[in-house]
Amino acid sequence: MGTALVYHEDMTATRLLWDDPECEIECPERLTAALDGLRQRGLEERCQCLSVCEASEEELGLVHSPEYIALVQKTQTLDKEELHTLSKQYDAVYFHPDTFHCARLAAGAALRLVDAVLTGAVHNGVALVRPPGHHSQRAAANGFCVFNNVAIAARHAKQKYGLQRILIVDWDVHHGQGIQYIFEDDPSVLYFSWHRYEHGNFWPFLPESDADTVGRGRGQGFTVNLPWNQVGMGNADYLAAFLHVLLPLAFEVTVCLTLSWCWCQLDSTLLLGTLRGRCRPPLSALPILHSCYRCWLVAGFVLCWSALESIQSVRTAQTPHWTSLQQNVAPVLSSSTHSPEGSSLPVLADSSTCTVAEDSLSPCLDRPCHRPTPPICIAVALAVSGAALDLPPGVLHQEGSALREETEAWARLHKSQFQDDDLAALGKSLCLLDGILDGQIRSAIATTTALATAATLGVLIQRCVAHRGQRLLCVALGQLDRPLDLAGNGRILWLSIRGKEADIWSMFHFSTPLPQTTGGFLSFILGLVLPLAYGFQPDMVLMALGPAHGLQNAQAALLAAMLRSPVGGRILALVEEESILQLARTLAQVLHGETPPSLGPFSMASPEEIQALMFLKAQLEPRWKLLQVAAPPP
Repeated sequence: MGTALVYHEDMTATRLLWDDPECEIECPERLTAALDGLRQRGLEERCQCLSVCEASEEELGLVHSPEYIALVQKTQTLDKEELHTLSKQYDAVYFHPDTFHCARLAAGAALRLVDAVLTGAVHNGVALVRPPGHHSQRAAANGFCVFNNVAIAARHAKQKYGLQRILIVDWDVHHGQGIQYIFEDDPSVLYFSWHRYEHGNFWPFLPESDADTVGRGRGQGFTVNLPWNQVGMGNADYLAAFLHVLLPLAFEVTVCLTLSWCWCQLDSTLLLGTLRGRCRPPLSALPILHSCYRCWLVAGFVLCWSALESIQSVRTAQTPHWTSLQQNVAPVLSSSTHSPEGSSLPVLADSSTCTVAEDSLSPCLDRPCHRPTPPICIAVALAVSGAALDLPPGVLHQEGSALREETEAWARLHKSQFQDDDLAALGKSLCLLDGILDGQIRSAIATTTALATAATLGVLIQRCVAHRGQRLLCVALGQLDRPLDLAGNGRILWLSIRGKEADIWSMFHFSTPLPQTTGGFLSFILGLVLPLAYGFQPDMVLMALGPAHGLQNAQAALLAAMLRSPVGGRILALVEEESILQLARTLAQVLHGETPPSLGPFSMASPEEIQALMFLKAQLEPRWKLLQVAAPPP
C-alpha cells in the first residue's frame, strides 16, 4: 500500500467575477501552487494518483439539505449579476457558473480518498480540493466553502463502512464551525480544531469557537476547540497542544479513521512527504503556520505563555469528559511561575549551572537542516532469517558487518568481553549504525544475546558520539545498567526504564519504572519521553530492549513510532535475541511508518505511576522547559 494523491484540474475553473477584496484570495492559484510544489519535489510521481468523479446528490445529502443542494445547482444557469446578488446573502462567499461542478468534485475527491484508504488500496493520502469546505453548514455556504467535504467524507465512512470512531483534525487558521455544528451531538466523531481566535476578535467572530464549547447531549466532550488568543504561535506551542490535548484524547477513543483539514498551499508538500514516509526536516527547521494567513517562520523552540493558557483552558473544559485528562500528569500552567502577556519561555533554560557546551546545541535551530532521503528505509541484522520472521516488504536483511579488526577494537575500547557469536552480532550492529550515521539507512533493527546486550549498547553509544559529535537519545529498557563512563557533557540523554522507583543522576541521565496501565504508559510517553526528546533535539535514537524489558508488542511499537518523529526516523532498535521473534515484524512495520497496534482498553494510571512521573518532572523542570509546568490541583 502506498500514498494516494487525489486531484482534478476542473477544480480550478471557478474564480471571482467581480471586485471583492475579501474573496479575491480564493483563486485557482491556491490549488495549482500546491500541485506545482509537489511536482517540483518529485512527490506526485511517487504517489498513486486516483481519478475523481462528482459526489452524487445523495452523497451531498449526507450533510446538506435538499433545498440547499438545489440552490447551489441553480447557480449553473445564473448570470453574473444574479450570482453576485446570491453571493451577498452569505458571509465571504462567491458563486460562479462552475461552482456546483467544482464543489461536487471537491466532495467526490474526499470520498474517493476515504474509499481507497478503508478498502486497503492505499495506506493514506492527500486530496487537493477547491472550493474548501469546513465552514459550510447544512443549508448555508460560508467562508469560501460550499459543500462540507470533510463532514461528507466522515458521514460516508460511518454509513458505508460502519466506523464509529472518527477523528477530524482541523488545523486551518480559521475555526471550522461548519464541521462543529454538524457533529456537535455525535459521539462517534471527535472534532479537534486549533485556530486563531484572539478572544473572539478574529473571523468568524463566534463565541462557540472558544474552549468552553464541548458539544451537546451525547456529543459532549467530542468537540474540542483550542483557541489561539495571540499571533505568533511556534513549534513548541503546537507540539504542546498535540502532546497534552489531542493525542491523549485520540488514544483514549481509539480512532479508526483520521481526517485532516487545512488550506495552505505550502502544507501539502510537507504533509505528503511525511505520509510517503520521507525523513522530514527537524521540527525546529519546519515552517510553521503562525495563526495568520501565509505567515511562515523558521523558528527554534519557544513556549508562548498565551498558548499555555489556551491549552489549560481546553483541558479544564474537557477534563470532565475524558479519563486521560483526569490523571493529573500533563503539563498545565504553574502557579509558581509568571510570564507577562505575550512573552515566551525558551525550552532550554538559561542557567549558570548548565553543563551543555554551546556547540552541542542543534545547528538546525537557526537554519533549515534537511537530510536527504536514505536509499534504504529499514535494514535488519538478525540471528534468524527474515523469512522466518515474516518481515514486511521493503525491509533489507543486512548481511554486511564491520571489519573484524574494527569490531574487536571497539570491543576492547569499551573493555568488554564478547564471545565469537557476540562479536559477529556486534559487527553487524556497527554496520547498521554506520549506515544510519552516513545517511544510507533510515531505521534499523539489530539483535544480540542477552548477556552481550549491555556491552553492545555501550559500544554503539561510543561509536555514535564519536561520529561528528552526534547528539544521542538512548532509551534502555530492562536489565541494562547505565554505562559508568557515560558522558556528562549534554550530548547523551539517557532514559532507563526498569525497577520499581524513579531515580535521577543528572539532568541528562535518569530512570523510571515501566508503567503497567495504558493510561500510565501513554502519560509516560506524552508527558515525559516526547517533551524531552523534542527539547533535546537528538540526531538519532538508540532504543535498547534488554533482558526482562517487560514491553508488550503494542507498547514497543508505540514507543518506537513516537520516537521516529523527533529524529526523522533515525532509530536503531537493539533487541535481545529471546524477544526478536515476538517483536521484529511489529517494530519493522512501525519504523516503516505503519500504524502501531492498539494498546487495548484505556485504564487509568495508578497512583504509583503518577507519583513516579511527577517526581521526575519536578526534578527535571529546571532544565527542560517543556516540562516546566505544574499539575492541576486534585
